[in-house]
Amino acid sequence: MPTTALRVELGWRSGPGVPDADASALLLVGGKVRSDGDFVFYNQSEHSSGAVRHEGKREAGGRVTDSLLVDLARVEPAIETVILAASADGGAFGQVPDLGIEVKDAAQGTVVARFDSMGATVETAFVLGEFYRRQGAWKFRAVGQGYSSGLEGLATDYGITVDEPQKAAPAPAPMAPQAPPPMTTPPPAMPPVPPSAPQAAPVSLSKVTLTKAAPSVSLTEQGGTSGAMRVNLNWQVRKQFSGWASKLGRPVAMHNDLDLDLCALYELTDGSKGVIQSLGNAYGALHQPPYIHLDGDDRTGAVSSGENLTINLDQQRAFRRILVFVTIYQGARSFADLHATVTLTPQHGAPVDFSLDECTVPSTVCALALITNTGSDLIVQREARYLVPERGVSPQRTVDYAYGWGMNWTPGRK
Repeated sequence: MPTTALRVELGWRSGPGVPDADASALLLVGGKVRSDGDFVFYNQSEHSSGAVRHEGKREAGGRVTDSLLVDLARVEPAIETVILAASADGGAFGQVPDLGIEVKDAAQGTVVARFDSMGATVETAFVLGEFYRRQGAWKFRAVGQGYSSGLEGLATDYGITVDEPQKAAPAPAPMAPQAPPPMTTPPPAMPPVPPSAPQAAPVSLSKVTLTKAAPSVSLTEQGGTSGAMRVNLNWQVRKQFSGWASKLGRPVAMHNDLDLDLCALYELTDGSKGVIQSLGNAYGALHQPPYIHLDGDDRTGAVSSGENLTINLDQQRAFRRILVFVTIYQGARSFADLHATVTLTPQHGAPVDFSLDECTVPSTVCALALITNTGSDLIVQREARYLVPERGVSPQRTVDYAYGWGMNWTPGRK
């Protein structure tokens, strides 16, 4: 394997009745993880070393890919193996056609290795391949080991502690009344027991994926209505061929700096409205109105962790509705070649994610998700709606018109 950053793409052909699949990675020492932090997957998207990161899904041409970014040069010296795994959600891999993984040079996009997994039946998890150290170099091995116990069985096999769903305790049997015990001399006081060190919380494998068929979820029912909720937009930077070299007479690979801006329109219960965006440095605030904060302005989508909004759900009573959207600031004329993943991660409760559909219109603004407070419930609605601004109308004003926010807009810049 080259020592450059590698993109591992788990891919399969989508269609009616085809289960969803998820890519994951485990970093091993002696065949086991050192701790639950060595497990990288949809609920724990980045290893503490920065060497492995879960990038999310995209769909194009009827094929779905879920990607991991692996920088072997940053893997800690103690790590001997990086397992590349897949798990099925809503079925078995016998229902997933054309399953395989490709290992690509992340910068150039060239394929370094490929393995197509054939003959799956009842398996719900697979170890498809692994990177391993041999004589000071990294190598790749195709594996194809299946599990019928899903991601939980695979993870626990490598030493991960998995959080089990809470089960209701059985009702206690009725007790017959008893006479009070006779008075006795109290025993001598026992010395206090020193408190034990707190144990790390087990890994939760629960998640919610929104689709066209099931576009909404209740955060209240998921138990995710307190603490901070992170909203992440992640995408991949593509290289395109454009222009000609004046002396060599051949196409030259030109890197377009695609700059996407994650934004939010908000309306509070006191009637106030506004926008959160990097344009005009309207980054908001987390502990005072509007209780929404934009972390920063990421101009790559792939080198770091994308763009992030944080919403203070402890102040949910202040919210009437929040519309999360994304605009193209520069680097592209539309979302036509963009394949992005949106993930909402409450501090409590299961994360909510969805992929954007393919864009077939000249859109420069996309409504991502609408969060609505009904008074008794907090609902997340998948929008994934591409909008086309009219001539002379800004993307922000376009999304305002589409959702009836009724704000006044003036030109601005970063």
